[in-house]
Amino acid sequence: MKHLDVVAAIIEIDNKYLCMQRGVTKYPYTSFKFEFPGGKIEQGEMPEEALRRELKEELAYPITVEKSLVTVDYRYPDFSITMQAFLCTAPSTNFIMKEHYSYRWLAIDELTQLDWAAADVLVVERLISLSTQDN
Repeated sequence: MKHLDVVAAIIEIDNKYLCMQRGVTKYPYTSFKFEFPGGKIEQGEMPEEALRRELKEELAYPITVEKSLVTVDYRYPDFSITMQAFLCTAPSTNFIMKEHYSYRWLAIDELTQLDWAAADVLVVERLISLSTQDN
């Protein structure tokens, strides 16, 4: 089974989080699902470097990687992933959507309304858990 090492950016601006929706993918169980932006780590690349590169490539979006949020290991029917999710900041909400179908900026209490990719559900749960601890 193919295994992928990937990264995801949890970008918060004005108490809203950037949620990206995939288009049609190779697998029906990932098509049109929401995810946090990111992508694959290339050989010899540090996760933070991969995250900055992926957001520049896919969104022309400069980000600052702040700190690790959670690492998720998830097994889909046809492949498995290890996803490192990082809390990130960005200078504005302006980016160019090059690969995704749509996007939304949502408050923490709205995140569960979306149809997330299975691995990203675990990231959403961690994010919500942390926000309830802060209150």
